[in-house]
Amino acid sequence: MPGTGPIIAGVFPGQPVVVRRAAELAASLGVKLVCAYVDISSYSASDSNEPAELRLIDPDGVYDDDEVTDGMKQNLSRTLAIYGIEWSFQIVSGEPARALGRLGEHIDASMIVVGTREHGFTHRLEELVVGSVAVHLTHHQHRPVLVVPLNPQPSEGRR
Repeated sequence: MPGTGPIIAGVFPGQPVVVRRAAELAASLGVKLVCAYVDISSYSASDSNEPAELRLIDPDGVYDDDEVTDGMKQNLSRTLAIYGIEWSFQIVSGEPARALGRLGEHIDASMIVVGTREHGFTHRLEELVVGSVAVHLTHHQHRPVLVVPLNPQPSEGRR
């Protein structure tokens, strides 16, 4: 049984099903939802679980973080309006599984909700090189991890 701490939803553009499932769970448990976006282009200036200043890996990069996160906040606001839950948006940095795990420790989250990878060769190659956030979390967390399928493929035996 999950605790009374907030639920973390690992958010990424184009994955509204993860947010919806996390919101449904937060509403049913009566806990807050923390939507966490992992900025892999920056790193934390602290090794602890405490929030710290984020520093860019490439300060001359062309990535417009504010535009991306502002758009995500607007989409989250629209998506979460129907659930009647308290929620917040937080940016964390670094390798996604570790960043979500650190946030989970810091806020004493009751659960972390993430999506699976998309299907296709490019996504499989990325998973081979980078690794799966879901797999890493399930093997390195003491708190429950819910993995939401983004685009489930029907099994050959089902119709």
